[in-house]
Amino acid sequence: MDRLRERLLKLPRQTKRTLQVFADVLLLWVALWVAFVIRLSSFGQINPLGEYLWLFIAAPATAIPLFVRFGLYRAVLRYFGSAALVTIFNAVSLSALLLAVVIYLVRPDELMPRSVVFIYWAVSLMLVGGLRLVMRQYFIGELFPLRIHAYEHDRQRVAIYGAGAAGNQLLTALRMGKHMLPVAFIDDDESIAGRVIDGIKIYTSDQTQRMIDDTGAQDVLLAIPSVSRSRRREILTSLEVFPIHVRTIPGFMDLASGRVSVTDLQEVDIADLLGRDAVPPRQDLFERCIKNQVVLVTGAGGSIGSELCRQILASGARTLLLFEHSEFNLYSIHGELQQRIERESLPIKLVPILGSIRNFERLLDILQTWRVNTVYHAAAYKHVPMVEHNVAEGVLNNLVGTLNAAQASIRAGVANFVLISTDKAVRPTNVMGSTKRLAEMVLQALSRESAPVLFADDSGVHHVNKTRFTMVRFGNVLGSSGSVIPLFREQIKRGGPVTVTHPNITRYFMTIPEAAQLVIQAGSLGQGGDVFVLDMGEPVKIADLAEKMIRLSGLTVRDEHSPHGDIGIEFTGLRPGEKLYEELLIGEDVKPTEHPMIMRAEEDMLPWDELKGRLQELLAAVSEDDYARVRMLLRETVHGYVPEGEIVDWIHLRNRER
Repeated sequence: MDRLRERLLKLPRQTKRTLQVFADVLLLWVALWVAFVIRLSSFGQINPLGEYLWLFIAAPATAIPLFVRFGLYRAVLRYFGSAALVTIFNAVSLSALLLAVVIYLVRPDELMPRSVVFIYWAVSLMLVGGLRLVMRQYFIGELFPLRIHAYEHDRQRVAIYGAGAAGNQLLTALRMGKHMLPVAFIDDDESIAGRVIDGIKIYTSDQTQRMIDDTGAQDVLLAIPSVSRSRRREILTSLEVFPIHVRTIPGFMDLASGRVSVTDLQEVDIADLLGRDAVPPRQDLFERCIKNQVVLVTGAGGSIGSELCRQILASGARTLLLFEHSEFNLYSIHGELQQRIERESLPIKLVPILGSIRNFERLLDILQTWRVNTVYHAAAYKHVPMVEHNVAEGVLNNLVGTLNAAQASIRAGVANFVLISTDKAVRPTNVMGSTKRLAEMVLQALSRESAPVLFADDSGVHHVNKTRFTMVRFGNVLGSSGSVIPLFREQIKRGGPVTVTHPNITRYFMTIPEAAQLVIQAGSLGQGGDVFVLDMGEPVKIADLAEKMIRLSGLTVRDEHSPHGDIGIEFTGLRPGEKLYEELLIGEDVKPTEHPMIMRAEEDMLPWDELKGRLQELLAAVSEDDYARVRMLLRETVHGYVPEGEIVDWIHLRNRER
């Protein structure tokens, strides 16, 4: 039977349609003959090849064209559903009515019981619809349940959380596959508890343990794409205590857009564990610095930069310049965005530009040539331990790169400049954080100058400053390069251990799309020199996050209380420059804005003329590999900077060892 099914499925579409037409003709003949037999209670009074031959020709002749018109032969039998049954009802009903009209037009005087037409209609419905239901069950492998039960032990037993539309779609999809066996529904609606959907019993969320005992389910698949993130967090928390692997189907918008299907199962989104519901963006703020303008994004191929580009693409920009020093990253984001432009017919010009923010002349040439209106400066080195021992590169990229971009923007007359900053700029203990704070201070100082003499400009020329500088500060984003989440997943997949630096280390988290949306909106709120802080919610303890990920993978945590658990958590110690707790503010002076998730901070700053002198000294110390002086200058300039020890660049260390 399996071989025959495979052969039928591989037949050409036209052959399948011909077989369906042939089958329907036979079924209509049988239905008409049965109608006469039932009405006359005799097998001998009706001869299909005799006087009623014309009627047996008229029945399919009136029905088949209607079946074609109603699309019965376009339907895929494997996905045959309730909508197709309604179509069959309409097509058969109309064909029976048309046959009655033909009878009374062609042979008005012939003795013909009227009830024959009604019996023909009912039998046709049962045969035409019934055949398709039988074939659907056959093609999805459920026509012979006794045979299937023999193979159930080879399939993974899963429960579906959510007995709504998405859950039922997932049930159908899983039954067509060969790897998972749906055995139960879990739903929060107590009014349907104990009922059965397509042979699958429904349990309430309070009956999860009973469901596991009754069915032996090993996995729970979340089919609740439209519930809020806070509700998903509650559900995941309730499932943590059970020895089951929790996975999810994609979100509602992904399903609706067709990018994914219900069978594209994913590991639980860590954003669901945080339980933060994103605030819908305000469209007026979203478009203020973008709509009908030329926008440039530095670091366009990075985690935040690429998401900024996606958001800008849908916000009505006239031209989007992708500025990136990594050729592969630029190729990747350009290809993705170009496909979207073509798919959605977006009226925007996309320009990929290779270059480094450390090249001032290159930046200035681009900004002037394209007459850029808004710059989103996302390019930076962000990995704390990496920058801690590559001090020179950290200073040159994070500080000098921002200085170049800001001064080029002033020279080119850019209207808006938005710096993507970090919570690590607040009372930093590392080079990365201190260089990002210095970058903020550069923009704060420049924003106070209406006609500054630019850094390293010996001509003494004052340049008119028409650029509105804004800084947006936030914490970790989920899924960014260097994030702990992919690392934890990989470690769990390998069987552990999961490595955490310290039992008490905490971090703020936000999704990349939410962070990018808020960055764009904050940039529109700035008046000049503003430092905006995003509401990151409550800080998350990394050790707790690791435990949740282990449990939701269907595994147990190995610790002193459970020495025989599946996966242990190892604490490796804080890395160079790493803090236990991150902050978003240096001082306490913070004011609300018109957006509930964005606050305005009042931070200390230095005047531009004084800051220029400090920057000259710092760059001279870097060029001379004088890292003791670098450390001293950073401590003197950046408020709250307290390095844990001596600053050591790897190159400088190697030279010293020699």
